[in-house]
Amino acid sequence: MIEIHTLENATNLEQPRRIMRYVLVYCSSGELHLIIDEMEISLVAGQVITITSGQIHGIHPSLTSKGFILEFTMDFFCKDDRDIELIFHNGLFCHFGINEVIGVDKGVVEPLLTGIQEELQRQPYQYLISIHSRIELLLVAINRAKVEKGGEIWKPDALFLKFLESVRGNFAHNFTVPQFAHQLGTTEIKLNELAKNHAGKTAQNVIYGLVTSEAKRLLTYGDFSVKEIAYQLGFNDPFYFSNFFKRQTQLSPKAYREKFAR
Repeated sequence: MIEIHTLENATNLEQPRRIMRYVLVYCSSGELHLIIDEMEISLVAGQVITITSGQIHGIHPSLTSKGFILEFTMDFFCKDDRDIELIFHNGLFCHFGINEVIGVDKGVVEPLLTGIQEELQRQPYQYLISIHSRIELLLVAINRAKVEKGGEIWKPDALFLKFLESVRGNFAHNFTVPQFAHQLGTTEIKLNELAKNHAGKTAQNVIYGLVTSEAKRLLTYGDFSVKEIAYQLGFNDPFYFSNFFKRQTQLSPKAYREKFAR
């Protein structure tokens, strides 16, 4: 549901892992090197990065590294549409593989993370409400830092984010856009409108992008054959999957694995 660890006390950080939680990594001193999917990213003191649920990541701290790793599920944090929109505001936990390093105010962020840690350790009356509020303030502080540095304000729609979550949770079913619309209680026209506004593409192409990202993760880190990956992603024909993947990435699944496998 929710966990927080200090970098000094966390174990097995370097081993790439995949968890269905939203992860926030904050560096208070030293330097961190992260691998997120196929990207290599560095953090220094006063910087934070957000990792969306399902992204594969490993953290390589230096000997002097200090900071926090905060993990929480969507079910824990998202009590209403406002919470969903806050998670994704300005692309913080974006499903499109855009993991941005953000410089923040240490005097604001560190007390909030320390407070979350203390609440979890002590578990006083209504501690989960307190933690929820602190995460809200933490995300607001990060968004403010982005805006103050000239970042563009991006306000997501909760329905579009529910669509992304639904796609991610149903890869094996190979649902069509009308099926997702029915599942979400909306229309195909509305999903296409939201996809155009948020991603500049059709809802079907949003699905293709998420499927491609998942295929990249499985090829980079998994031991599955291309045939097994095809079936996991809802393709009945592995040959069709290979053609699809090559159209999306300009590389065959085999060539991609040879280039990026870890």
